[in-house]
Amino acid sequence: MNHDNYPDNYIRGILNTVKTIAMVGISPKENRPSYFAFKYLLERGYHMIPVNPGQAGKSILNQKVYARLSDIPEPVDMVDIFRASEHVLPVVEEALKLQPKPQVIWMQLTIRNEEAARLAEAAGLKVVMNRCPKIEYGRLSSEISWMGVNSRTLSSRRAQNLGTGVQRMSLGATNKKGDN
Repeated sequence: MNHDNYPDNYIRGILNTVKTIAMVGISPKENRPSYFAFKYLLERGYHMIPVNPGQAGKSILNQKVYARLSDIPEPVDMVDIFRASEHVLPVVEEALKLQPKPQVIWMQLTIRNEEAARLAEAAGLKVVMNRCPKIEYGRLSSEISWMGVNSRTLSSRRAQNLGTGVQRMSLGATNKKGDN
């Protein structure tokens, strides 16, 4: 996989497939990017699980915080990593010990770890680096274009409403290959 450029259908396929996301490194502070991304994905219907050893046992946005991935008592589809690049490898190694394994390892903006990516891909997981699922969801659902941002997607189809409110659009269905 070329981790410098991801096809839209690859990202859309991931975001349409995963349901449970463990966010490693989430901050309880409302002004932090991890908090924004967590809240956004939670509001879009994903089951979000916060992982932060310093906050273990507390809750963030009414979701119980766990110290480690291995403490989570349910299967996780995707591990979203909000940690510096040098701290990614141990997170991926822990994720690979989970049963069942997650389907996806996602490293946030500015986070790249080639060794961790190779390890995850060798175990059959999909990997995304240096991207934010919040931004990608907004871009692919056309929500982000409401703010004047070029989403690089062009369609004559109206985005499907996800629920009530102004900015609740879905990504649309994918076929078995993961593209529309």
